[in-house]
Amino acid sequence: MAQFCAFCGAQMQDESGLCHACGKSQVTGTNQSGAGAQAVMAPAVEKTSAQAALAVAGAPATPPAAQKPAMSLWIALAPVIIAIIIVLIPVPAGLKFSAWAFFAVFCGVIAGTIIEPLPAAAVGFVGVGVATVLGLVDPRPGPSVAWALSGFSNGTVWLIFAAFMFSTGYEKTGLGRRIALGLVKTLGSKTLGLGYAIMLADLVLAPATPSNTARSGGTIFPIIRNIPPLYGSYPGETARKLGSYVMWVALCATSVTAATFATGLATNAFSLEIVRKLAKVEITWTQWFIGFLPMAVILLSVLPYLIYKIYPPEIKSSTEVPVWAGKQLAEMGKISWREIGLALIVGCALIFWIFGTKIVDTTAVALMATGLMVVCRIVTWDDILSNKAAWSVLVWFGTLVSLADGLNRVGFVGWFAKLVASHLTGLSPVMVMAALVALYYVVHYMFANLTSQAVGVLPMLLVAGMSIPGMPVRSFAMLLCFSLALQGVITPYACGAAPIYYASGYISRKDFWLQGAIFGAIFLGTLLAVGIPYLSYINR
Repeated sequence: MAQFCAFCGAQMQDESGLCHACGKSQVTGTNQSGAGAQAVMAPAVEKTSAQAALAVAGAPATPPAAQKPAMSLWIALAPVIIAIIIVLIPVPAGLKFSAWAFFAVFCGVIAGTIIEPLPAAAVGFVGVGVATVLGLVDPRPGPSVAWALSGFSNGTVWLIFAAFMFSTGYEKTGLGRRIALGLVKTLGSKTLGLGYAIMLADLVLAPATPSNTARSGGTIFPIIRNIPPLYGSYPGETARKLGSYVMWVALCATSVTAATFATGLATNAFSLEIVRKLAKVEITWTQWFIGFLPMAVILLSVLPYLIYKIYPPEIKSSTEVPVWAGKQLAEMGKISWREIGLALIVGCALIFWIFGTKIVDTTAVALMATGLMVVCRIVTWDDILSNKAAWSVLVWFGTLVSLADGLNRVGFVGWFAKLVASHLTGLSPVMVMAALVALYYVVHYMFANLTSQAVGVLPMLLVAGMSIPGMPVRSFAMLLCFSLALQGVITPYACGAAPIYYASGYISRKDFWLQGAIFGAIFLGTLLAVGIPYLSYINR
């Protein structure tokens, strides 16, 4: 059912609660049409699970009589215009016209996933279709179609899809909510303890929930939004009493937990696929976890305390919170067999992901776990069919994998690597590695979602680094992959969960940009200072 802005009447383009036409939040009523207002609208794959969170927050859904266009025609046509302009530019020396034309289509798709005249998955679908019909990758019809469909036979794409089913299990059984409430009840008597409870709840859910919107926005946020009013902390003047602290902890925590596990964010697995295709480097689930472990331990152990000092709450103790959490748990009743079954299935999947990769493929484990969830009636087949986010991910990432592979097949990646190498020869590999990772981090200010950045920027920076003699490619690739999820705190539109916490009204525009810059610098500094020597050691 279509939803409409309660203020201007325009049809909502997604479920983030922010209107394209007037820039107002359906939660707070405040105008957010300034810097990055349109960019706040990240793709549906990152935001679909925000519906539950925003529904709890009371977003209006009654359609007014009038409808207004949410996007002008010129903005909607911008991706096509960008592609045409690039095609009309003279082909650079060393490239075939088909390769340059494919790059134009690729850029049009990236622009489309940012502007979203269509859902992001549809944009990718159209891009692959155009490249296939024009024979840009292979002029022969059969091989051209085989390339177009190659992304859908990719194991990583199906791993992401299956992991979304775990998220459905958490939602349908209530296990995710029970875990979060249990930690809040145990640790929530002090505000600092409440911060650690929020962080731990996200950490527990992260390995099997490949969306920080579903995990944090759809599970954590609906719980913690009820806590500040217990102490008279509401959006606006009283936000700093408690609400600002808990909301900022939740957003920062979900960014770090998303970087901790390869399945903590859908884009992580996609980044690994780019690395595998372009750099010929295989990074397993376990290798990812071990590679980021020191940074995860440092950041997660001090994060609630750092926020407590840098962005302090006025209320230091919260004795009413454990009582409230206990009442919520009592209303849920005893743990059900479906919750126990889900916990056992997820636990077994994690064991195989960590210790059994030499015996069973990671994707096979995820698909088997999904099948067991259906057989054991933890979720129904209708639940799987109705998970639009998961199917959208499957289509979107399937097309993006094909497009990224197409860049390599047409020779664009090799041409770009030679071009960059001619300008970077003689520089220290470690210095170049640090500079490129920092550039990848900072450039996210220009992107409205993590996946568009991974598709558009990661291949270019990866091949640029690979062109440097002596570059530790594996370590460099891992740093690039790790950095993506950590970027989720730097702007109100940096990741799928960010608009939800921004729209809550507890974090002002000024505070969000300031704290985003501070903690973004902390995250990047930790990644480089600890990650470079550590990864250099383990990847010797």
